[in-house]
Amino acid sequence: MLYLTLKALISGILIAAASEIAKRYPGFGALVASLPLVSVLGMIWLWRDKPDPRTMAAHVGATFWYVLPSLPMFLLIPAMLRHGAPFWVSLVAGCVLTIALYAAMTWAA
Repeated sequence: MLYLTLKALISGILIAAASEIAKRYPGFGALVASLPLVSVLGMIWLWRDKPDPRTMAAHVGATFWYVLPSLPMFLLIPAMLRHGAPFWVSLVAGCVLTIALYAAMTWAA
């Protein structure tokens, strides 16, 4: 249980750091948020729990393919905000788009 708490704490600190940086420096905050820190931490945690090259290769390969359908969200949200849509509406629309694209990708695979 301590290990799970440690993983959650480290991951949460990274997310909080990105949002705090973005308050002062939006561009730099975006850079920090776009770094694949969650993916890298996930790989580290997975490797520590199960040091198997096949499992890791499958995980990293799948991560690559699941990143692709999430990218349009980062185009839709700012476009909606620039056209006057409220933040929460834009965020929900971006999330719905991402879920739809995940479903389409899973169906096509």
